Amino acid sequence: MELPPAFGLGRLASTAPSLIGTLILLAVLTTYLVGVGRYRLVVGRRWSTKRSLSFVVGIAIVALATQSVVGVYDMTLFADHMVQHLLLIMIAAGFFAMAAPLELASETIPGQSGRLLNGLLRSRAAGVIGHPIVGFLLYAVFIPLTHLTGLFNLMLEHMWVHHLEQLGFLIIGYLFWRPVVGIEPSRHPLAPGLRLVYLALAVPVDTFTGLALVMAGHEPFSAYVAMHRSWGPSLLDDLKTGGSIMWIGGDLLMMLAMIPVTVGWVRDEEAKTKILDARLDAEAAAEAADAARQSAIAPPGSAAS
Repeated sequence: MELPPAFGLGRLASTAPSLIGTLILLAVLTTYLVGVGRYRLVVGRRWSTKRSLSFVVGIAIVALATQSVVGVYDMTLFADHMVQHLLLIMIAAGFFAMAAPLELASETIPGQSGRLLNGLLRSRAAGVIGHPIVGFLLYAVFIPLTHLTGLFNLMLEHMWVHHLEQLGFLIIGYLFWRPVVGIEPSRHPLAPGLRLVYLALAVPVDTFTGLALVMAGHEPFSAYVAMHRSWGPSLLDDLKTGGSIMWIGGDLLMMLAMIPVTVGWVRDEEAKTKILDARLDAEAAAEAADAARQSAIAPPGSAAS
């Protein structure tokens, strides 16, 4: 693999254009937007603009992660790879979850293909894959597996493995964030309070993986040694910087995600309180009205007797 030029501030505008990657992103975006157009015809109402914008932002972040300067150095600098990892699994995947692509597809794909998709979505396997526990476990396993084992070395040696890893970040990230955003219909929805617990339990995954890299005493990936990179930080410094990005950056993004989840939980509790208060007020009013009716129909002098 030919090494890119030495990284510096002057290289921030560098790009890693990929015709195939661009065509795939455009095809995915076009398919989604066609579905948005069909939704109004099929369902009779407009698809949420916020969801459409979320999908567009997700596509833009994937392009940023793979075809900007991040994509130029993703196979050369471990720290850069960590930036790409966070962009894909923490940010882009979250926006895709907010775009509800499976719900859109289930409502708009016509004919036999649509019936097949809806059958798959109603299957037991889909119920298992879509379960919050499965999404959490996949995330908890995938992060250390792809950064602390020989799989990372394999990714550095084979571009097709690298692309599969990027796809894995998006798919597993989507499955992880789907129950958190709680937009698409689910057989196992998480209550707002449990979404906060879900995120809190996920924080140690990036922390553990990042700290394991920060505390490493040697370069664990032989493919980096074989590159003979003559510029930039040492291999060990690069490894520790990447571990810090995963640890601090991952935890920070997870905590930022907790803010809207917490706000949603508070609003949900306030709504439940208002409903409960309204019900209690209605019951009290009904009891008062019943007491008034009983008083009105009581025979004269009954109170004296």
